[in-house]
Amino acid sequence: MDFKAINFDEKLTKFTEHWSPKIIAQMNDYQFKLVKIQGEFVWHKHDETDEVFIVLDGEMRIAFPDGKVDLKKGEMIVVPKGAEHKPIADSQCNIMVIEPAGTLNTGDAGGDMTVEEVPWI
Repeated sequence: MDFKAINFDEKLTKFTEHWSPKIIAQMNDYQFKLVKIQGEFVWHKHDETDEVFIVLDGEMRIAFPDGKVDLKKGEMIVVPKGAEHKPIADSQCNIMVIEPAGTLNTGDAGGDMTVEEVPWI
């Protein structure tokens, strides 16, 4: 087996598009995805799973129907399954999302921002 470190900064240089997750690793049934975000995403929820957001660089917020949580570099949040939420970043923010393999980025919302097949980088 070929063991090697995964460098987030190096992986982030491989793409420029926003709201388009890229898989960098998998542990059991969970995938680690890098995403560049900017602007507003869609309101959505994941009925079957929690979702982890880790800010690698920049700032973002997660809006909930009854409030928001601001996150900056080095911070994370676990969004519980079934919780409606909307990620927002005023300027580009680089994040890692950890969720089960096959989880759609737009959850129950669908639409134009849905990435059906998330590529590995």
